[in-house]
Amino acid sequence: MAERSFKAEVEHLRKGAGETFTGEGILALTKALLECGVGYVGGYQGAPISHMMDVLSDAEELMAELGIRFEANANEAGAAAMLAASVHYPIRGAVTFKGPVGVNVASDALANLTDSGVTGGALIIVGEDYGEGSSIMQERSHAFAMKSQMWLLDPRPNLQAMVNAVHYGFDMSEATNTPVMMIVRIRSCHVTGTFECRDNRRPALTVKDALKNPQTDFTRVVLPPFTYLHEQDKINNRWPAAEKYITEHKLNEFFGPAGGKTGLIVQGGMYNGVIRALQRMGLADLYGNTEVPIYCLNVAYPLVSSEFLDFCEGKDHVLVVEEGHPEFMEQQLSTYLYRAGSSVKLHGKGILPMGGEYTGQVMLDSLTAFLKIAAPGMLPATVRAPNEDKPQLPDLTKVVPMRPPGFCTGCPERPIFAALKMVQQERGKHQITADIGCHLFGSMPPFYVGGATMGYGLGPAANAAFDGGGERRPISIIGDGGFWHNGLNSSIGNMVFNKSDGLVVVVDNYYSAATGGQDVMSSRAANDTKATNNPISQAVKGIGVKWVRQIDHTYDVPKLKATITEALTTPEKGPKVIVASSECMLNKQRRERPLKAKAIKEGRRVEAPRFGVDEAVCTGDHACMRLSGCPSLGLKHTNDPLRDDPVAWIDQTCVGCGNCGEVADAAVLCPSFYRADVVHNPTRFEKWRAGLRARLISWLARRRAARRLEFPV
Repeated sequence: MAERSFKAEVEHLRKGAGETFTGEGILALTKALLECGVGYVGGYQGAPISHMMDVLSDAEELMAELGIRFEANANEAGAAAMLAASVHYPIRGAVTFKGPVGVNVASDALANLTDSGVTGGALIIVGEDYGEGSSIMQERSHAFAMKSQMWLLDPRPNLQAMVNAVHYGFDMSEATNTPVMMIVRIRSCHVTGTFECRDNRRPALTVKDALKNPQTDFTRVVLPPFTYLHEQDKINNRWPAAEKYITEHKLNEFFGPAGGKTGLIVQGGMYNGVIRALQRMGLADLYGNTEVPIYCLNVAYPLVSSEFLDFCEGKDHVLVVEEGHPEFMEQQLSTYLYRAGSSVKLHGKGILPMGGEYTGQVMLDSLTAFLKIAAPGMLPATVRAPNEDKPQLPDLTKVVPMRPPGFCTGCPERPIFAALKMVQQERGKHQITADIGCHLFGSMPPFYVGGATMGYGLGPAANAAFDGGGERRPISIIGDGGFWHNGLNSSIGNMVFNKSDGLVVVVDNYYSAATGGQDVMSSRAANDTKATNNPISQAVKGIGVKWVRQIDHTYDVPKLKATITEALTTPEKGPKVIVASSECMLNKQRRERPLKAKAIKEGRRVEAPRFGVDEAVCTGDHACMRLSGCPSLGLKHTNDPLRDDPVAWIDQTCVGCGNCGEVADAAVLCPSFYRADVVHNPTRFEKWRAGLRARLISWLARRRAARRLEFPV
């Protein structure tokens, strides 16, 4: 169950020539693929491109009508390997995944694909998420494109420009026999706008048709002596063909006056930020007309020296706006100027920050600093001589505490880490590694469980150096998404083969929850197009794990604690696996809330559990929070004048998972937690019973008040 359905939007993908498409970036990219006659599509979910896989999944019926094969790949390497269909056959193929980590996973397949070259167009759409919007390491995919000589498109965050990039990407791939990578940032994926549609096209050759006449070309096999020929082909044929295609089809764009002594060279994805900064400075209007010449690089690699040198002709200063580091484009352009003997002063990093996202304010400050050097006369007087009396905004990072990421309310992974923390309190600190996924939040307060992560599905593999035995067994965490992505072979299989003596806790929440709630092989729900309900416990037994425990209700903290302790103390050697299973609460609420709302509206009885804290019983030591960390569990000041310290309090966001009470029970804390069942549309008996209780409680309250008046203190 993906976190968002695109069933309604998918119908707009049927629009044809003469119609206008309105929507967000990922839908526009999907529409462009259909217009290009793509023969097969695949990929792996991951922000910011997650929803594109959801769109493709929801559009599977439409793609089937056009003869397009859709594959939800096991990981990014599998997706990239699927592009092998375009090596020997004139079939267009496209895959999509998160970058740069997805590119890292797919690197072996992509390197081989680029080396052998392609016959049909091959397009890799990478959701580049550098900067504040990123959920993972700060890297760029640019280096990989350079290393393997794969063309890199970076279109302006504009729907028409992005759609054009898809069309040009396939054509350029076929014209140069080279796969093309296209990066789209988080703002590009979700920007909304319009573009003029073209008709959807069936692939000229479908994958089913190709099976009737299999093709083989041994010169494309990546083995010597062919690899030496491939290298020469890249240099002597593919690169010149790419430069020719870029210039002839004007893939890079020029904005503003043709002359001038100053210019900006802008990475395509940075264009919106640059033009907005110029608008704020009064140097561009709302329609993008700019007084400063701009050379917009919709193709980030290869850079065309002739275009660049023509743009620099007659200029004294040029600024390269390239986000991230190292400054690949700036270095290459500097080389072009040096070889041409040009006297143009090239600016870049130094004026612009070396690292970090180029936000609106960063762009404004940097362009202002550049123009003060290159063309101070262009700046408004208020910018040239700013008012020194203008109040300075405080640096809030110095006064506002950091809010660490954490688990959602009611998350079934929270009790797992509460149990692990309690085990460590009793047995001492263990060597623990984490994995990519929601469970990585376990390393944050209040749990502090797990301190290293080496890649998706590699949590247990990260503990390999410690798996030979010692005073305390090492523990590793892996999620169900990571398990099926890469973990079964690289982590669990590695442990079995090397006779490791560590513990693996597999967090099974029924979905690839961290990437948007997509189904995986162990998902419990039925899926019409994918095989689900394949138990993780059976998979690990199948590759040789003997000690396996399945826990089907992770909110049972005492059972979790006892099972973990057993795994750490058993005399049995070899890898030990605990599969801790409960449905992701976020997806569960998405699924159940509409059903409950409908039932309540129809007058049917619905019971919803809620938890609370008895203020009179709570001691105020707040130990429950140090073992829960639930966002719905907070502090509250009472009206009791004799109590200064706040007591625990559960707000209305509680989903009734019961974790706080379970933790309190397992840790032998105070019994202040209680459960109350909220009944919608109660029966007549329940109404009568509730009324009787209310009258009885009211009578007892009046009686107690009367006794206080009779016997004053």
